[in-house]
Amino acid sequence: HMSAVFDKDSIAAAYQDVRNDSSETNWALFVYEENEIKLQQTGSVYQEVLDLLPGDDRAFIYARFTTGDEMSKRAKFALLAWCPTTVAPLKKARFGSDRANLKTVIDNFAVEVVSDDKSELQQAGVENMLKRAGGANYGTGQ
Repeated sequence: HMSAVFDKDSIAAAYQDVRNDSSETNWALFVYEENEIKLQQTGSVYQEVLDLLPGDDRAFIYARFTTGDEMSKRAKFALLAWCPTTVAPLKKARFGSDRANLKTVIDNFAVEVVSDDKSELQQAGVENMLKRAGGANYGTGQ
């Protein structure tokens, strides 16, 4: 039962880049290549990464969102795990342990979502989850 191997250095570097306040990078996409999980690309516009998700294989997104109002903007982070229904059962079975291993490198996020449906990963939905997860919810007129 082989878990995937990780390109830890590039994953850790991308993770730090997404977290860095002075970087433009808002997301990192990690994909499977054979039995290795590696960084595919980073970017700044969240919608772009959804278009890059593979239709037939697992992937992970680490993403930065800005929540709050003008008075208290805060960066919040989400780990999104993508596992479409077309993935073979054995690969699906390994996905949980791969995810656990990935979290030894990517260990700071307010929300984790595991999904096989892109509509669940839309920006507005993830931002709502982050708001709910975020303790104090400062909104207009609250």
